[in-house]
Amino acid sequence: MENPFESGHIRNYVLLYVSVVVIMVLFFIASTLFLNVKKVDKKVFDTNISEEKSLHVSSQKEEKQELPKKFKLLKNAY
Repeated sequence: MENPFESGHIRNYVLLYVSVVVIMVLFFIASTLFLNVKKVDKKVFDTNISEEKSLHVSSQKEEKQELPKKFKLLKNAY
C-alpha cells in the first residue's frame, strides 16, 4: 500500500475541493449579479373594524350554519 502523503493523493483531493468551492463562489456571484429585486409596497392592514363589517360577517356565519350538513362528525377521534 502506498503512502498517500508521498504519492500525491492528498494534493489531488485538495485541488478537487478547492475547485468545487471556486465553482460554487462563481455561481453565487453570477446569481447575485443578474438578480433583479423588485420593490414591494408595504401593505397596511385596517385594524379598525367598523360595526358594519362585523355585522356583515356574522350574518354570513348564520347563513352557513343553516345549510344542511352532509357529513356527520364522529364522537371519538381515531
